Amino acid sequence: MNMIELVDVSKHYGDIAALRDVSLTVGRGEFLTVVGPNGSGKTTLLKIMAALERPTSGEVYFDGVRLDESNATQLRRRCTMVLQRTVVLRGSVENNVAYGLRARGLPRQEVQRRVGEAMEVVGLGGFEDRDARGLSGGEQQRLSLARALALGCELLLLDEPTANLDPESLSVVKEAISWLNSETRTTVVMATHNLLQAEELSERFVLLDRGEVVESGSPASILTSPSREMARFARLENVFTGTSRIVEGVSYIGIGGGVEIKAAFSRPGRVTVHVRPEAIILSLAPVETSALNQLRSRISSIDDRGSVVRLKIDAGKIFTVQITRRSFVEMGLNVGSEVYLTFKASSVQLI
Repeated sequence: MNMIELVDVSKHYGDIAALRDVSLTVGRGEFLTVVGPNGSGKTTLLKIMAALERPTSGEVYFDGVRLDESNATQLRRRCTMVLQRTVVLRGSVENNVAYGLRARGLPRQEVQRRVGEAMEVVGLGGFEDRDARGLSGGEQQRLSLARALALGCELLLLDEPTANLDPESLSVVKEAISWLNSETRTTVVMATHNLLQAEELSERFVLLDRGEVVESGSPASILTSPSREMARFARLENVFTGTSRIVEGVSYIGIGGGVEIKAAFSRPGRVTVHVRPEAIILSLAPVETSALNQLRSRISSIDDRGSVVRLKIDAGKIFTVQITRRSFVEMGLNVGSEVYLTFKASSVQLI
């Protein structure tokens, strides 16, 4: 059953169209991520779902019931929205988290139980008596999430919840959001422009651009075979344009720099292709393989991201490769190391 359904929803602010004829469903218990560039309408979309904004035209349904002025207040009690810019009230952390519960008139013991549980989930146990305004930015965002968790709403709307967080808070917030969706089956809609986090957390993507839904699907389907719109938004790495010639049903694509790669599709002429960094195997020597692509190259830069390392590899054209940090250390890699890139023809996706 759908929890939220938008039918031909548009929203105008004067002459500015924030949303244009958006039709979208969100299933109960689903984790949906809305991605898109700044100004694409993501925050407006969430506010309409939360009944904080009224659409200029179109209809919104919550559990099959059309949203209007008569039931908007009732809907707001069943969902909560965490904004990118955290709102922190005066007083202690505990009082901040408890504010919404007390406003709803819950018994004191119930308030204490919910507040304690929510604070533990976001790693703020023991912070009850601290001044909320003295917390770091990451801790304040965790407080904001705890306040939402304590309410126990059916629908959680998150607007860039991990933007500008320190590493500890980022890890805690991601774990808390994932736990809430998987363990309590709370429906989550998250707006972000961070594709890596969206892919890690959600079941489905919606790409919003200039107020319109231009693409929808699973992270695997969208990122494995990205459209031009997704490639443009994501600024995907390993996107190459070249001229393809067909040899026995295989496309041989000259992408410049003396590099030719083979693709499993058969399309002659000018093409643009994408190879995911995770699809490339890195080795110190040539390997016996059925993969049609193997390129001798050198490491030009290293980006250590903790558990994974992303490398820029110069094979005549620059490729990005992602490997585990353990593999990076075991191979003894450094800038300038000679390596071989290996990837299948089926990993070369046409966009």
